[in-house]
Amino acid sequence: MTALVTIDRNTHAPTPADGLIRAWATETLAASSRGRVERPEICIRITDTEEAAHFNKVYRSKTQATNVLSFPADLPPGTPSGLLGDLVICAQVVQQEAKLQNKCEEAHWAHMVIHGVLHLLGHDHQVPTDADAMEALEVELLERFSFPNPYELTESLAGAQP
Repeated sequence: MTALVTIDRNTHAPTPADGLIRAWATETLAASSRGRVERPEICIRITDTEEAAHFNKVYRSKTQATNVLSFPADLPPGTPSGLLGDLVICAQVVQQEAKLQNKCEEAHWAHMVIHGVLHLLGHDHQVPTDADAMEALEVELLERFSFPNPYELTESLAGAQP
């Protein structure tokens, strides 16, 4: 499958290389799109906390930045386009979460890209059975890149739980 993954940066924070981000997104598209689109297209905007907070406020009425926002394309039926939508990923939030959760930062980046792309493909986690299915896909895709299951608590985190 040929996918078009555009990456746009609006941050000075260190982030994974474009090639890695494209690989995570493309693998997710190949494994999960089931031939829905011949040539899927997505744009990933990597941003800072200020811009991420702005998007979160405007589109979700939340006041703080979040790790990843998904904006699925809303095209009229029958439109001959592979456009799936856009992702906004906040570099600082991903870095902070990785540190707080005692996770490898690159693995957490991969998880956020995979999670966002799955949202663009229509997956959701609002209903427990849907969440289980989405998490299973995330774990399977992360394993392809030799990353651990992000939903398993690490020893240090498990000890900090009430």
